[in-house]
Amino acid sequence: MITPPPAPPPPPPPPKPWNLSELAPPPDWSRLEAYQETITRADFEHLLQDVLTDGNAWWTTVEMRDDRAVIRTSTSRPDAPRFELRFAKTASVPAPPRYWRDPAELPEPTAADRPLEGLHIALDAGHIGGVWAQMEQRWYQHGDAPPVKEGEMTLRTAALLKPLLEARGARVSLVRTDPAPLTELRPDRLLEEARASLTASGQAVTDNAVRRESERLFYRTAEIRERGKRVNETLRPDMVVCLHFNAEGWGSDAGKPVFSPRNHLHLIVHGCLSQGEFSRDDQRLDSLLRLLQRVPDTEIPLSDAVARAMAATTGLPAFTYLGNSARRVNDNPYVWARNLLANRVYDCPVIFTEPWVMNSQEFFDRFLAGDYEGEAMVAGVMRRSFYREYAESVAAGLASACAAMRAGV
Repeated sequence: MITPPPAPPPPPPPPKPWNLSELAPPPDWSRLEAYQETITRADFEHLLQDVLTDGNAWWTTVEMRDDRAVIRTSTSRPDAPRFELRFAKTASVPAPPRYWRDPAELPEPTAADRPLEGLHIALDAGHIGGVWAQMEQRWYQHGDAPPVKEGEMTLRTAALLKPLLEARGARVSLVRTDPAPLTELRPDRLLEEARASLTASGQAVTDNAVRRESERLFYRTAEIRERGKRVNETLRPDMVVCLHFNAEGWGSDAGKPVFSPRNHLHLIVHGCLSQGEFSRDDQRLDSLLRLLQRVPDTEIPLSDAVARAMAATTGLPAFTYLGNSARRVNDNPYVWARNLLANRVYDCPVIFTEPWVMNSQEFFDRFLAGDYEGEAMVAGVMRRSFYREYAESVAAGLASACAAMRAGV
C-alpha cells in the first residue's frame, strides 16, 4: 500500500493592507497631494527630525532626496506604492491648504484689549465625568470627601475660560458641554476589538482582560477619535485648548489614595514619535499632514506663551520627562513634544495643558475649597480658586501670544 504524501501546509494569510493604530480608519494618502511643492526640503527635514519624531523614527519610512520625499504608504506590504512629495524650489511658497488660520494671518484687531478678535477657539475639556469617571480611572476619593473627577473639573474650567476668551474677542466653542462621552460606542460594542488587541500584544484573553480592554478602547480611543472628528469636521476652529490635570500613582485603591509630595506643570505639543509609532500608517499620515500644514510653527509659540503665563500665575515648577517618550522643542522647560492621540488627530494647533498633581495634598485641599471669587484661606494660606487661576492664566497666555503674532513680533 502506497502512503500518500502529506498535504501541503496551508498558504500563509495575506498581509494586512495597513499597519494601523487602535480603531484607526485606513489612511487616505491622496490627502498629501494638495501639499506638493508647498515646503522646502530644509523645512520638511527640520520639522520631521527635530519636532515630529524622536530624530530617528522616520529613516525606514521616508527617503529624503534633493527634490522630493519618497514615503512608504504601508509598512505591512513591502510592495505598496510610495507617495512622492515634491519639495518647493524656493522659500517663497503659498500658505498650505488648511481650515484653520494662524493668528499672524488675521488683520489687526479693532482694539488693543481684543487680541483674539476673529479667532475661533475650541475648548476640549479632557476626559469624561459622571458615572464614567471611575471606569476611566481619573477618579479618586479620600474618606467621605467628594470624589475628585478630572473630567468634571476640566468641564468647570472650560466654563470659566470661555467668557474670558470671548471678552478678548474670540469666538469660542465647547467640544463637550456635559460629563457624558461624545462617542456612541460603548465597551460592550468593542469586545471583538478588545480580544484582537490582547492577542496582538501577547496578553491572555480572559473575560476580565477583555472587559478591561474594551473599557480602555472606549474611553481612551473611541472617545478621543470622536472628539477629533467633531473638531475637524464640524467645529473647524483655529486652535483647540485641551484642558487636563496631571496625576501621579495613587496606589491600587482609589478609595484610599496615596498622596504625592510633588506638584508641577507642563504643556504638550505633538511630536517625538518613536520608530514603532511612526511605522503605523495612520500615525505617519496624521503627523505628516500636521507638518505640511505647519501646525508646529503655530502650536509651539502658543504653547510657549501659555506655559509661561501659567507658571507665573500658579508658581508650579516644570515637570521633567525621563526616558525617550518626550523631547524639548525650545528653551522653555515647561513645553514638551509627545505623541498623544488627543493632539495628533486634531488637524489644527493644540494647546494641551497639564497643571497640578490631582493627588497631591496641596491640590486636594484646594479642591475641597471649591470654586470662589477672590481669595480664601486654604490650609493656612490665602489662595485663589485653582479653577480661576487655571482659566485666567490660559486666557492671558493666549492673548499675549496672539497679540505678538498679529503684530509680527
